[in-house]
Amino acid sequence: MEFEALKKVAATVLGMDPDEIEMDMTFLTDLGADSLDLYQIFRGVEEEIGLQIPTEGLEKITTVREAVDWIKKARSPL
Repeated sequence: MEFEALKKVAATVLGMDPDEIEMDMTFLTDLGADSLDLYQIFRGVEEEIGLQIPTEGLEKITTVREAVDWIKKARSPL
């Protein structure tokens, strides 16, 4: 669920096909995303799945897998 939502939003923000996005890709090198793109992607995922995702530490996320894990962590109760 998280990966599908992330792929959909990332593809829209980055202007690419969602099927091109894979878990082990990096945002900067493989997808050409910058920090603003990553912020927009996370905001879009929030809207897509109805969840507030913390942005503190967002700059440390480098791969799609890390982003999916970040979203999963935000979904889990403390």
